[in-house]
Amino acid sequence: MELGFRDLIELRFVQAFIEAGLNLFTIRNCLNYARGLVNDPRPFSTSRFQTDGKTIFLDSAEKAEDTQLLDLKKRQYVIKRIIERSFKDLDTDNNAVSRWRPFKGKSSIVIDPERAFGQPVAAQYGVPTIVLSQAVLAEGSVSAVARLYEVPANVVRDAVAYEKMLLAA
Repeated sequence: MELGFRDLIELRFVQAFIEAGLNLFTIRNCLNYARGLVNDPRPFSTSRFQTDGKTIFLDSAEKAEDTQLLDLKKRQYVIKRIIERSFKDLDTDNNAVSRWRPFKGKSSIVIDPERAFGQPVAAQYGVPTIVLSQAVLAEGSVSAVARLYEVPANVVRDAVAYEKMLLAA
């Protein structure tokens, strides 16, 4: 079985919900309920979900002025402005997650299934982070790599730090 980008985002949300303190039983129940409400087999990879660490909320707003969240666990509406907590490192297009900024939510590094076969890249420059990181090892200098690839030094540093973070995981 092959996993796609939206599957990866679904798993990331499940992990985030677990880290926020939700158990798998609650997540599974909320996921099944959400599939029917959103009419999407991967509802957590849409832009409509948030958590407060106790339950999962569906943003049920049909219009911008309607700001209600549906508690999928209790199946009750709550006031959005009171419990709003979003995953700010995800970008959405057409109501589905399209890009992920995996390095501390910074915009310098992005995973986009439409670019570089879904590899993490320097967002504005398209150079894979692994290439920048390995180039720093080979060249011995962030500034030399920045000049070679025409990428700002701070983006090269982020790429190196991101690749180190991946190795440490």
